[in-house]
Amino acid sequence: MYPVIKASVPLLEPPGWATAQRQLFDLLDRAWRTFAKEFTGPDGRLNYSGELTSRDGVDDFYEVFFNWPQLYLLGGADDLLAESERHWEGVTRQLTELGMLKDEYERGYDWFHQGESLLLFYFLCMAAPERWTERARRFADLYVEPRFGNYDPEHRIIRRPHNGSDPDRTGLFDGASYPWLVKEAEMYGFPLDWMLPAGAAEPPRDQDPRLSTEMAARMGVGDTAVNLAASGLALNAFLLTGDTRYKGWIEQYVGAWRERAAANGGVIPDNVAPDGRVGGLLDGRWYGGHYGWSWPHGWYSVGHAAIVGALAGALVTGDDSYLDMVRPALDQVIDQGKVMAFTDADSSLQSKWTVQLAEDVRTPTLHVPFRFADRGWFDYNPMLMAVPTALYHHTSSAEDRERIERLRAGSGYDWRTVRSFRSKEEAGHEEPWLAYLAGDDPDYPEKILAAAQAQVRHRLARMERYRDWDVPEADIHLWQQSNPVVTEALVQLTWGGPQVVYNGGLQQARVRYYDAEARRPGLPASVSALVSSIDPQATVVELVNLDPEQARSVIVQAGAFAEHTVRSVTHTVCEDPGWIGDLYDYGHRAPTVTSAEREVGGPWFQVDLPRSSTVRLTLRLDLRTAAPSYRTPFDPQPPVAS
Repeated sequence: MYPVIKASVPLLEPPGWATAQRQLFDLLDRAWRTFAKEFTGPDGRLNYSGELTSRDGVDDFYEVFFNWPQLYLLGGADDLLAESERHWEGVTRQLTELGMLKDEYERGYDWFHQGESLLLFYFLCMAAPERWTERARRFADLYVEPRFGNYDPEHRIIRRPHNGSDPDRTGLFDGASYPWLVKEAEMYGFPLDWMLPAGAAEPPRDQDPRLSTEMAARMGVGDTAVNLAASGLALNAFLLTGDTRYKGWIEQYVGAWRERAAANGGVIPDNVAPDGRVGGLLDGRWYGGHYGWSWPHGWYSVGHAAIVGALAGALVTGDDSYLDMVRPALDQVIDQGKVMAFTDADSSLQSKWTVQLAEDVRTPTLHVPFRFADRGWFDYNPMLMAVPTALYHHTSSAEDRERIERLRAGSGYDWRTVRSFRSKEEAGHEEPWLAYLAGDDPDYPEKILAAAQAQVRHRLARMERYRDWDVPEADIHLWQQSNPVVTEALVQLTWGGPQVVYNGGLQQARVRYYDAEARRPGLPASVSALVSSIDPQATVVELVNLDPEQARSVIVQAGAFAEHTVRSVTHTVCEDPGWIGDLYDYGHRAPTVTSAEREVGGPWFQVDLPRSSTVRLTLRLDLRTAAPSYRTPFDPQPPVAS
């Protein structure tokens, strides 16, 4: 059905990255099974006997498993998909019993957290589209169809910051005031900080206008930029169905935010009043909305939601100018940067950067402000690389590449440094990966695989310590901190893509794979893959079959959603069996390796890998030539026009 390339170069000395990659797959298989045994019940739910006393918590249950179906898609165990589905079902029943869901969906909460909750769901849809389409439609329709009360088509806004399946859940909190903890107040401050006069005594929490009446009136209704992450839900439904309703909604809703950004000098505002006016409830301020520029996270929440929306718009329309909703704000933040040591910064994300930077916390480096309020820019941090990397991966443009080079030049620490840590996003190693793609660190694959192994083993030790603990509500992050599945290294090395944007993004990838014999997504057993270049004109993939006895067949797909076209593939060839030598030779000769070219003209081609063989593929790609979808090479294909 597809062009077939047969590998012919013998594998004599397996590269270290190839054996390390398969060892990581094997370790991960043992690790997730241990977690399921120690921390979950028979129906897949998490072992938890407490209650949830606020609107927070749904994300913390689903996030535990977010990358399990992602691991299956990469080539994890055959039964991992069914186990991931079982955990989604069990957790969904559990959260329904706890009063957090209605009709299997979040009753009403902000999209910074909803986006985190839905990553597990999105990867399940990607892995088993035929089983998840009905839910995907139902969930997306909560926003696409105005009758559910979330979307106002006249003003092109989502009506409130806390939104979902329950139209009766209004405002931002139940009770007299927002449940803002002392620790959170110390890290992030308060919303509406301008409402309390300078030097005024801090009132009791339930009487503090910043957390009670004024917060409800000014921040509890209308749209907020973080709601842009809802476009991922519509994009997911579009990928499953091709239904133009979802495409049209993304064009309309994301398009409205594009217009607001353009009218604000290019920088996306974070709030829209119910009548459609930016700043209408905040005395004209374009900043200050819920999970917006001022509170609590700034760029961390606004930037990630904006890139989710921009990529959704670009994918469904083919119009990359949607990305201009993100670039001006990103460049504005960078332009405000200062060189300092992290120990001298006013960062609200201490726990994140102290691990990621390690000894470089005292190294002067570029810091950029994440937040903006009446006092100007503040909350300086090193640049989070998720958004710049996602932009460059999508466009491969000189402009987006130059921005990354500028950020690297401004960095005081060595981007080639690989540290073993696992952030909440299961990301954070974009800098060394980008240095590797630039040709600066050929040892990166083995270093990042070793770092991943370390994190799995660390989490197995953590699991052993806490496996019998009756988890209190305040510590439900324990499960995320113990999840031993790490996928960032495999995503970068095998798919040639960055880890998914954590607050509601869908996966980016230059290539993906299917096991041709098993007819399932992912690399076959014993096969390793390495993407060493993501240049569309020269996307370089090396495939290795480590099995000394069994042949394997891999279908290579261009793009996460089969949206690219492979024009042609240049591949290595060894046609002379003379490398084996004669009967009485004590050693082998060096194989003579040449190259050949194969026309493809579609999103898929097959590579047959005899036992102990390897092949280096250089793909020439045309990006985004087809409508993105979750279709697979095993689905019936439309006839080719004569």
